[in-house]
Amino acid sequence: MRLVQVAQHADDLQRAAGFYGSLLGADATAVFDPPGLLFFDLDGVRLLLDRNAPSAVLYLQVDDVAAALERLGGRAEIVAPPHVIFTHEDDTLGPARHDEWQAFVKDSEGNTVGLVSFRPVAT
Repeated sequence: MRLVQVAQHADDLQRAAGFYGSLLGADATAVFDPPGLLFFDLDGVRLLLDRNAPSAVLYLQVDDVAAALERLGGRAEIVAPPHVIFTHEDDTLGPARHDEWQAFVKDSEGNTVGLVSFRPVAT
């Protein structure tokens, strides 16, 4: 089994396209309006921004949390700044001997998005 699609609420597809385009560094793959659907490709998983979808918390892996926040500029309200939430001793939930960094922002539509990156533990 594999995850195929995740849906997230978006009132304004154009505004959401700008926000997620900046965050992901990619253009939308498809827009169907009406009925109000916007798609991005996340390495083979479709991110659907939909006027009728409920809000969800998305956790998106980025190369560097701080750099992702810089790319967003003033487009996002920072809910929680970058911080280490966990050090992975083994590879059960992430790469062994790496710190997991996270930051949380509100997207253009008011949804919470977690940004996640992994850095080798400093020795």
